[in-house]
Amino acid sequence: MATIVFCSVNKMAQTAARRCLFSHLKGLASSGESRLPLSCTHSPSVTFLAGIRCFSRGYSVRFMSHGTAGRAATGRTRRGALALIGAAAVTASAAVAGFLANANHFQRAEMATKVSKAAEENEQEGDILERCRGFMSPPVTDIGVLQERKGEMRTRMEMLIMETQAAFCNALEEVDGGKFKVDRWQRNEGGGGISCVMQDGKVFEKAGVNVSVVFGNLTEEAARQMRSRGKVLKGKDGKLPFCAMGVSSVIHPKNPHIPTVHFNYRYFEIEEEDGTKQWWFGGGTDLTPVYINKEDAFHFHNTLKEACDKHHLQYYPDFKKWCDRYFYIRHRGETRGIGGIFFDDLDSPSQKEAFNFVQSCARTVVPCYLPIVYKHLNDSFTDENKGWQQVRRGRYVEFNLVYDRGVKFGLATPGSRIESILMSLPLTARWEYMHEPAKGTMEAEMLEVLRNPKEWV
Repeated sequence: MATIVFCSVNKMAQTAARRCLFSHLKGLASSGESRLPLSCTHSPSVTFLAGIRCFSRGYSVRFMSHGTAGRAATGRTRRGALALIGAAAVTASAAVAGFLANANHFQRAEMATKVSKAAEENEQEGDILERCRGFMSPPVTDIGVLQERKGEMRTRMEMLIMETQAAFCNALEEVDGGKFKVDRWQRNEGGGGISCVMQDGKVFEKAGVNVSVVFGNLTEEAARQMRSRGKVLKGKDGKLPFCAMGVSSVIHPKNPHIPTVHFNYRYFEIEEEDGTKQWWFGGGTDLTPVYINKEDAFHFHNTLKEACDKHHLQYYPDFKKWCDRYFYIRHRGETRGIGGIFFDDLDSPSQKEAFNFVQSCARTVVPCYLPIVYKHLNDSFTDENKGWQQVRRGRYVEFNLVYDRGVKFGLATPGSRIESILMSLPLTARWEYMHEPAKGTMEAEMLEVLRNPKEWV
């Protein structure tokens, strides 16, 4: 089953179900509770999204999903289902609750982005080992070390990126039916990563979700890149100890009506000559459709806006503009896609508040993208549609290899894993000489949007 289905229920039952689910979802966010079922009354059996159902059983409700409880037959997946933690629990719950509240293709991201004080305290106090059970792989850093320093930002961020990777991979496996290849790698100079890649699936031609945690000393080239961004770096004996970690993903679907999506959230720390540390966060999420769909664009941007608005009302407009500027292919005079949000060097108002903002953004990656995937899952397409997709992928490759800051940093860092850095490239792409779509076509409409970015919310 690959379409979004809504059932008709009477208004009273609908209201009761909505009130019940939102009440319990708020309980999840505030208590950190990660177990199912949720208790509820008077709610009929409703199908919200392919593979996600809410079943009423007397005084209890069970959420069933092939990506969580419905796939409880195997070790890692079962543990992930029975111990939905942090991002996975809030994100999955938000996706379901939203479909109750709004009979449309898309849900609001409110619960996916809400981080209460109680949830933060639970995250810090929660058992590291228990939280790791739902990951795609053990963390890069030894679990014992994470336990010892679980209050430090480096630990909190590593747990967040691991949870984000697991939540997104589980959601993609659910819709595709395939499995990610989980590839752990080590960096001789310090650290390593976990690359999760699925190729030639039913839905995704190439899907990659990477986590990396690396440390050591910055090279002069990498330091120059930092200084070009206004960083004042004072090393000792020419050395600049650093630690960098993040989660990044690029998804290239087969169907040209399903957009490519990219997200990246990262944390950087540098120790200076006197022992003081500079730190900052960066990241963002952006959408690259082959054909423009205004409803998709609104849903995607609105989900990100709601996450930003919970922290600062100026974040979304500022970071949306930054995204349009950053993902710009200067030699083509067009943006890579329809944008989203992008920010870098975020070191205010405080480390805790900056982390909470990044956490909210990371928890939107499933609800801002998966409804769009399900919506277009069975859309028909022609050879001409595929040809245009290949041309647009060529533009994607051009940006990543010529302009992308993360690719440049990775290639300039000794011991970087080239396979993981270039994971963002599609399996196939096309370059046609002097290609220009005919006026009045959907392809021409897409190109107009890329040459003149729009406000979608």
